[in-house]
Amino acid sequence: QVQLVESGGGLVQAGGSLRLSCEASAPIFNFNAMGWYRQAPGKQRELAAAITSGGTTNYADSVKGRFTISRDDAKNTVYLQMNSLKPEDTGVYYCNADYTGFRYWGRGTQVTVSS
Repeated sequence: QVQLVESGGGLVQAGGSLRLSCEASAPIFNFNAMGWYRQAPGKQRELAAAITSGGTTNYADSVKGRFTISRDDAKNTVYLQMNSLKPEDTGVYYCNADYTGFRYWGRGTQVTVSS
């Protein structure tokens, strides 16, 4: 069983920045991939950014150029740096890990961007 704990959410004005962290209870270098998903009120959960064990990254078109996903294997932590935030980035952000054929989820952290 893998535990994922997110932190770093909060309230920020449009144009501002936040950095989310996701700490895993197991060595992340063993994970096939990790990602950040988000869910806005009344909408489906969607992928924001992902990173593979080899370091390949993938971003939703809506966040390209503004968000950066990175990983620190020594700290078993994945980060999501979010810049130039927009009100439409508001939602609950969930950390996800793909490991041994299972997908693990954190409880989420709220991000609210005011206009």
